[in-house]
Amino acid sequence: MSPNVTVEDLLQLAMRAAAAGAAVLATRDPAGFGATEKSSDADWVTAFDLAAERAVRSVISQARPNDVITGEELAPALPDEPSGYRWSIDPLDGTMNFIRNIAYYGTSVAVMGPDGAWLAGVVDAPALRRVYFASQGDGAWLNETRADGVQSLRRLSGPTEKRGGTLLSTALTYDPVVRRRLVSELDGRMDHFGDFRRLGSAALELCAVAEGSVDAYLEYGLFEHDFAAAGLIAEEAGAWVHRPELSPAINGLPSREEVLSVWTAACVPGLQSGFAPTS
Repeated sequence: MSPNVTVEDLLQLAMRAAAAGAAVLATRDPAGFGATEKSSDADWVTAFDLAAERAVRSVISQARPNDVITGEELAPALPDEPSGYRWSIDPLDGTMNFIRNIAYYGTSVAVMGPDGAWLAGVVDAPALRRVYFASQGDGAWLNETRADGVQSLRRLSGPTEKRGGTLLSTALTYDPVVRRRLVSELDGRMDHFGDFRRLGSAALELCAVAEGSVDAYLEYGLFEHDFAAAGLIAEEAGAWVHRPELSPAINGLPSREEVLSVWTAACVPGLQSGFAPTS
């Protein structure tokens, strides 16, 4: 850790940056979507994705101009004299939810230190009025405005052990070949769970494990920006977390083939043997 920066400093900057992205999403207006298809008819990008990422990057670059910034929609920002710190941004996780006005979407921001460890992460979900955040060694937290209008801040610890009525959160990907394989595997995975859910946002599904809303989560096809912040949040809440190893983000996004070959997961500790792939 640089003597001029603390983990708390980085967390506060991550929260401001995520809030800037979430503020863009909060102005959701279908007339301004400008939606275009990416890899399939279920994978889209909107003008809000781009505007939110620019807002996030602006906050970070103004505060720490020598940090590397990588994200989903824009090219990596590579300063001439890099500090050793790198930010990973998902400006709008859950774009299809956003387009369809389903509340599970948000902005994710995470920062990695010079040793390659994730130091702080924030997932700001404006439609849910929830901000999940964590920093290395200081636990995971949820700041939310409850349905009764009361502001609430609480530490997240997830379910501490396997319980009845267990829920698996999973996804079937956009790729038809991988989807058929996952459908064939779903029956076996469900032997260990009472039911399953799909929220449509990888970040919020990882946060759901941290919060104890679901007991396990598994998905193929994620990029680093999808899990960087929420993976840390789940881990700091005490969950078992598996992150895939991907090509370096500073080189741009890895290929769709690469990400579809690896998986991301989180669960109540000890539950992983019932649903996680063996390789």
